[in-house]
Parts: sequence; C-alpha cells; structure tokens
Amino acid sequence: MGLLNVIRRLALREKVAIREIARRTGLSRNTIKKYLNAGTIEPKFSIPERPSKLDAFADKLAGWLKAEASKSRKQRRTLKHMHADLVALGFTGSYNRVAAFAREWRAERQREQQTTGRGVFVPLSFRPGEAFQFDWSEDYAVLAGHRTKLQVAHIKLAYSRAFLVRAYLLQTHEMLFDAHWHGFRVFGGVPERGIYDNMRTAVDRVGRGKERQVNLRFLAMANHYVFEPSFCNPASGWEKGQVEKNVQDARPRLWQPIPDFPDLAALNAWLEQRCLALWREIPHGHLVGTLADIWAEERSALMPVPPQFDGFIEQSKRVSPTCLISFERNRYSVPASFANRPVSLRVYPDRLVIAAEGNILCQHERWIDRSRQMPRTIYDWRHYLSVIQRKPGALRNGAPFADLPSGFRRLQDQMLRRPGGDRDMVDILALVLQHDEQAVLAAVELALSDGVATKTHILNILHRLIDGKPTDGPTISAPQTLLLRHEPKANVERYDDLRARTAGGRHAS
Repeated sequence: MGLLNVIRRLALREKVAIREIARRTGLSRNTIKKYLNAGTIEPKFSIPERPSKLDAFADKLAGWLKAEASKSRKQRRTLKHMHADLVALGFTGSYNRVAAFAREWRAERQREQQTTGRGVFVPLSFRPGEAFQFDWSEDYAVLAGHRTKLQVAHIKLAYSRAFLVRAYLLQTHEMLFDAHWHGFRVFGGVPERGIYDNMRTAVDRVGRGKERQVNLRFLAMANHYVFEPSFCNPASGWEKGQVEKNVQDARPRLWQPIPDFPDLAALNAWLEQRCLALWREIPHGHLVGTLADIWAEERSALMPVPPQFDGFIEQSKRVSPTCLISFERNRYSVPASFANRPVSLRVYPDRLVIAAEGNILCQHERWIDRSRQMPRTIYDWRHYLSVIQRKPGALRNGAPFADLPSGFRRLQDQMLRRPGGDRDMVDILALVLQHDEQAVLAAVELALSDGVATKTHILNILHRLIDGKPTDGPTISAPQTLLLRHEPKANVERYDDLRARTAGGRHAS
C-alpha cells in the first residue's frame, strides 16, 4: 500500500509524467499504469513457479524438522547439520535455502497449532504441601581459579515457590539423591508429590501417555522420602513452569557475574545462604507477602523429613594384582588382602566407599576431572603394609610410599643408608596396624630429635607414650651403699702377668 500511495500522489497530485515516475521508482511504465488503473486497491502480480533444488529433498527435510521438534532443545540437530546431511545425499543448494524452508515450515506448524487449540494453557494452582518441581541446568563458576562447568539442581515448592539451588560436577544418580536431601532439609519437610521431566536418572523408558518405566534406584529414594513422582509429557516443560522460570531467573541472580570460590563445598554453602536471602526479598506475586512468609505457612503442611537416604550407586569391581580398582578413568587403592578378588564399590557425590563380605574396607575422596586430563591414581600407603612385610625391598621405590608423612619420610632417608634398614623401616611402618598412627609418628619425631633414629629406640618411646610415661626418662639417684669408694682403673698389667705364668703350658679355663 505504501508504493501505491507514492505512485498515485506523484501522478494525481503533483502531475508527474509516467516516464518520470518510472525513473524515480525504478519500476517499468507498464507496472505504473497497472498501479494507476487499480484505483485504491494494490494490484496483485502472479509469481511464476520455478523449480527449486530443494524440491526433491523437501519431504525428507520436513520429516527431520518434525522429528527434531519432539526432542529437547539440547538434543536437537542444528540446521547446519541438516544442510550437511542433505549435501551428503546429493543436495547442491545453499544453506540459506534450507533455512528459508525451515522458517516457512515452522510458521506453518505454528499456525496449525493455533487453529487446533494447542499452545493454549490453563493456569495451575497448588495447595500447601502438595508438590515440588525439580529440574537441572548448566552454569559456570570459578573454582580454585579455574572456570568450571557445573550441573545445577533446582528444587522448588509449588505453593510457596521457595527454592534451593545446588551445584554438582555431574548429573548422576548420587548427585540427584543428594540434591533432594538438601532440598527437603532446607524446606523443613517433604511435599506429597514431585514433578519432573523425563530425565534419564529417573525414567528408564517413556511409554505411551503417562506410562513410565521408573528407575528402581530413583523409586527407592521416592519411597524412602514418601512422595509420589509425577513426570511431564515429552517436550512439555510448561507442565513444571515454575522451576523452568526459576532456572531463567537464577542466572542473573546467582551466576552473573561468575562467582569465584575455593571449592564446590564453599560454593554450595554460599548458594544456600543466597537462596534463603532471596526468599525474604522476592514477593510471591499471587499471595500477599514474600516467599519466606508463604513458606512459613506451608511448612506445617509438609511431612517431617526422615533420615537421609543412603543414596549411593553400587558397582561390582575386581581388584587388580597391584591392589587397585578403576572408576571414571581413575584408580584407587584397596587393602592388599583383597587383591585379585571382587569387591563392591559404593559411589557417593564426594567419596567412594569400598566394601566386601559385609564390611567396609576403606574409602577415598572422589576425584572428578572435567578436563579429561591424564588419569590419576590415588594410593593409601597403609593398604600395602602387608605386602612390604614380605617384600621389604619394594619400600625403596614403591609408588604408594611416595607421599608418606614427613616424619616417616625423614626416618626412611636415614634408615635406607644402613644395612637392613629396609626391614627396620617396614617394621616401624607396620606399627600403625596395632597402634594409633599419630602415636607412632610422634615416637618417630622424638627419636629423630634425639638423634637416635633406631628401631629399638622408637619402640621404647612408643611404649612410653602408650603407658603415659615421660619420654625423656626418669632421673635415678643411686643409694649411698652402692657408691664406689675406689673407682676401678684400666690396668692391663695383671693380664700380662697371667700370660707370663702360663707361657709354655696349657692354660686351664
């Protein structure tokens, strides 16, 4: 309509010739005549249909777009990937043509959804203590000076909208269970129902409609805390819209600018305190008061929190001949008595517990490396004491003994210079199997300070420490009756006299 108005104004009001109008607008004279003859209605020009290079691939591309639309945003292929796949099938057109087709297809799909009533939603309402919503997101923080990608758990009460945000390095079962425990602990109770999407840590298979094959370990956690898990339809995030909105709001509130903390525990402590502070600042929106005010009302409707769910993931491992098991590309030591035997590995968010025959053998701090650098081997030198008792020579270059406490390390440096020092050092290290390690280390430190770093002296000091006696020894004064009036002198003349008497004869012993 704008071009028609310009042509009619030039021709009818300013009396400009058609040739001049054609020069100014860049249109042909025949086109200008059609505009003037059309009156107040802009004329329509037919666009001839021309074959496109994409026509032969239109059905396939439309099928791909429909399949990708049903996936989550993070799992969808981009248009660049689809264009590359079409080129592999013989398509010779440009990416812009594929992008234009995708825009037209999405616009048509949106029009269909609007005409069929899809895209229209009903506001949801929850009663106190009825439900909570859970979701994951990805964010970044600086931990110990390194920018780290985090998996962030969001848990939010549906009525009061009180929320908790907690960060992890992985999005696994043990992290999921830990996030629920901290959420219920902060909320002061457990709601009746939990609303989730179809995350892999909760749903093994998505069936028709609301049919779900729930993960047994996740179901055990839900049974422990006595709540009913409810799962959204695929690609229907609006069914848990409160926590989805919380994910968006958390970025400017918590993650911008990127926080800097020494470790993950410090970050989570700060996140918890920051969430509690936001409860007192954010108005509820639908009810009078802040989130903290409405949470105080809802708390009485929550079920009391039971003891923490023992949320470990158990795996069966076989110990290697070098007393190690492998987990997440890293290796961890196990007591030597279980070498070449099967053990049970219990995986927690922050530690690994190794059990066998119904007993806990040992535990290690869990090492998670997101940079995928060289694998690590985490030793506990105590696990190898029974081995070096049979093979004391292995102590000299044994990798598990490279990180001995400084007192043991200084003692080893002295003992390995003596003949038999390997065996004596092994015997001293083996004392930690029967006595407290700190007591043995204190005895070693005292022996080193005395300058008498021998096995006998260390044992003497250790027994005195255990018995509560002073380690410097008591001062003993001899009785007067035992004092010598004439101290003996060194004199070899009597020995020479005896030799002279027996010269030439046999001395009777």
